[in-house]
Amino acid sequence: MNWISEWALPKIKTLFGAPREMPDNLWHKCPSCEKMIFQNDLEANLRVCTHCGHHMRLSAKQRLDATLDEGWQRADIEKVPVDPLRFKDQRRYAERLKEAQAKSGMEDAVMVGHGAIAGQRAVVAVFEFAFMAGSMGAGVGEALVTAARLAVLQDAPLIVFASSGGARMQEGAVSLMQMPRTVIATQMVKDAGLPFIVVLCDPTTGGVTASFAMLGDIQIAEPGALIGFAGARVIEQTVREKLPEGFQRAEYLLANGILDMVVKRAEMRPTLARLLALLRGEPRAEAA
Repeated sequence: MNWISEWALPKIKTLFGAPREMPDNLWHKCPSCEKMIFQNDLEANLRVCTHCGHHMRLSAKQRLDATLDEGWQRADIEKVPVDPLRFKDQRRYAERLKEAQAKSGMEDAVMVGHGAIAGQRAVVAVFEFAFMAGSMGAGVGEALVTAARLAVLQDAPLIVFASSGGARMQEGAVSLMQMPRTVIATQMVKDAGLPFIVVLCDPTTGGVTASFAMLGDIQIAEPGALIGFAGARVIEQTVREKLPEGFQRAEYLLANGILDMVVKRAEMRPTLARLLALLRGEPRAEAA
């Protein structure tokens, strides 16, 4: 058998060429219907399953690209003290932050962009769930305050795409203080007579839900988004009752009056453009 492995196989490989390596990111399996989707088709469809319509998570930059007109600009956010409590569990909090920053290219879990939506000025703040589950610490609070101040300065509506696991436990009370801080920031926008729109994405839970995320002039959600404060299992154990089917999902909240709209991702940009025109009484430019 030696002559086969040592002489024949190398000759065959030389004759026909070595097998080409297949990239491992050509296909993506939908977490809902478990069907395979060609990666390029998935990205072209804004990461919505082409088979079942399941809305997968978008990165903050992808969300801003899909929402704002071409040429939008990223706002600078002041740095906040890192690891104020010098927290450590299995790893140091400072190490976790550095790892998240390296993976995402962001300082914290919110990116703020300003530009226009179908020609209408807007400031948009987007949560990055991949950054420590979009948890709200001092950096997130600072980003939302920056977005609110920028909206007032530019006389522009503020739109927030929320997606978060809640407060960031590594910052303790500092994280909890971002709840009233973000509420005050959104009130600044309302006091200036500017629209404040919240788009709830999957998932929006905990302290984010309990603060600014439920204070929008208009509350929108993506289809199937998980929205709530505590988890369903905790609620069931507390009230000792079986929860209704679809509890804490966007469609259930819409049916019970907590949301104004459930909007598919492909329709989000034109819907926001129409809402801004209605709320500001301005003529709406046609969306590209």
